[in-house]
Amino acid sequence: MTRPAPRVAFLGAGSTVFAKTLVTDILGYPELADAEIRLFDIDERRLQLSEKVARRVAQELGVRPNLVATTDRERALDGADVALSMIQVGGYRPATVLDFEIPKRYGLRQTIGDTLGIGGIMRALRTIPVLLSFQADMERLCPAVLHLNYANPMAMNCRALTRAGSVTTVGLCHSVQHTAWQLARDVGVPLHEVEYLVAGINHLAFFLRFERHGQDLTPAIQRVLDEGRVPDENRVRYDLFRRFGYFVTESSEHLAEYVPWYLKRDRPDLVERFAIPLDEYPGRCELYEVAWHAIERELDEPGSQDPASLRAALAASGVQVMRSQIDAVAEHLGDLNRLQRSDEYAAGIIHAIHTGRPRVVYGNVPNDGLIDDLPDGCCVEVPCLVDGAGVQPTRVGALPPQLAAVIRTNVNVQELTVEAVLSGKKEHVYHAAMLDPRTGAELDPDQIVALVDELLAAHAPWLPESLAS
Repeated sequence: MTRPAPRVAFLGAGSTVFAKTLVTDILGYPELADAEIRLFDIDERRLQLSEKVARRVAQELGVRPNLVATTDRERALDGADVALSMIQVGGYRPATVLDFEIPKRYGLRQTIGDTLGIGGIMRALRTIPVLLSFQADMERLCPAVLHLNYANPMAMNCRALTRAGSVTTVGLCHSVQHTAWQLARDVGVPLHEVEYLVAGINHLAFFLRFERHGQDLTPAIQRVLDEGRVPDENRVRYDLFRRFGYFVTESSEHLAEYVPWYLKRDRPDLVERFAIPLDEYPGRCELYEVAWHAIERELDEPGSQDPASLRAALAASGVQVMRSQIDAVAEHLGDLNRLQRSDEYAAGIIHAIHTGRPRVVYGNVPNDGLIDDLPDGCCVEVPCLVDGAGVQPTRVGALPPQLAAVIRTNVNVQELTVEAVLSGKKEHVYHAAMLDPRTGAELDPDQIVALVDELLAAHAPWLPESLAS
């Protein structure tokens, strides 16, 4: 039976570059070429740019989707089959800047601040209420919708949504597939010959199996350590592999924030030893602020911008970032004009459901008997079969005990943060911060309370009244 063309709502379509990637992925499937793409954002200027880019993608692919751009969220969601959330509440400036600058005054440094730690907690407090409002609209306008969430902090957002409502939400990330590529590169094997099994929570999941033609590649990963071939950007991850025996899915700068061992106020030597890029995310955002005019022009007028000139301008801007970040942003100009399928999962999920052709993705879903030694209902990242019946998570069983133990330290913070938003009880924000592995290791209880109070006051415009007052 032929299914009707899917109706896909992009919530936060003003994230123009990412929206372009997902639109290209979706329309690149012949079976989805007539999809209805509904772009929604509250920023009209960015929305107009995203619409222009989406129409150009369709033209260059030679397809004719039904493209709609709107600032009316109800119009975007009415009868939608799939909704993609890709929002950043409060933006980089001022919200994320506050997440970094206020803790810094207490001696608490961060790298990314979007998943755990005090930055992740604050991002959840301002993001979950918006996602809950999305969900309320979905329950009314498209109750059978599949909600694919890309917004961080992934586990907290998805946990709140599944606790509070009835919409099917699956959280999507690219950390599993990106890490698989990096590991294959490090051990010198083609990625397409690798098979793996990953499980845990978003940004703290582990490769339980990593094999080539049935042969365990763990010894090859160990040789990277033994031979001194660890890439500088992955020193933290390889150290955790050395001690725990399994490789983690998220980057070293992320991982350093989830455990108490690699970032310490009184140990600046650790930052150098493990090449930890402090304030990496704010630096990256500032770099994109400098580059945005060139990126916007390239999106609007393909071929108008020169990557070499942009690289020179970024290097002269004074933004404190690694040279590799400057190179990546400059090279991004070329990527904007390539219509090749990315490794993001969203389009593949839509295609599998639409055609019934099965595929496996890694999704963030409620722990309904999937991982034995993690709490029931918490948000876990596991392999999921996708076909005409939808997204079906697969059971993993028990994790190695050391992995379950370190993951539970993060789940505690996630659960308390979600409880704070859903119950309106501000005391749980303090509890979450006190139990956060890094915050609790660096600050005493009085300092944590003072830090949380200052952050809540600064974030008041984005918070529920019960948490802001």
